Amino acid sequence: MPITNEQDQHFMQRAIELAQQAEAINEIPVGAVVVYQNKIIAEGFNQSINLHDPSAHAEMIAIRQAGKVLNNYRLLNCTLYVTLEPCTMCAGLLVHSRIKRLVFGACDLKTGAAGSVFNLVASNKLNHQIEVEQSNMAEQCSEMLSAFFKRRRKEIKLSKSSNALNKK
Repeated sequence: MPITNEQDQHFMQRAIELAQQAEAINEIPVGAVVVYQNKIIAEGFNQSINLHDPSAHAEMIAIRQAGKVLNNYRLLNCTLYVTLEPCTMCAGLLVHSRIKRLVFGACDLKTGAAGSVFNLVASNKLNHQIEVEQSNMAEQCSEMLSAFFKRRRKEIKLSKSSNALNKK
């Protein structure tokens, strides 16, 4: 049974909630859920900074959890919903895990590997290709990321100003 747009919105909304959890701990706000047979079986949000682990992206955490839930390293017939287009590391993971479908929110024009910069998930040079769709909630995901980086730049600027004043 194909997943409907209404279901896509439901699952993407959960990914957005997870992204907000990441932001609450000052991580880049990216959230991901893995869905199998119309049920969320795994979730993740960015934790690279807090875990001191460059691989602790939302997708990586969710995929690892899904493998344990399904007791299989192949995630056949699963869909990954993520608020930001996967990077090359995560796109490679999706190909190796055999995710069937990817639904992402915001495009990543700097490191996106599902069509923006690279299209690793659809490369016919690899042994698996993934169905890819951009969510109709892309704007909401993009705005969340933009607001986060705007706030971070402001905090860094204030920190530099404060440090300069303290040195005087």
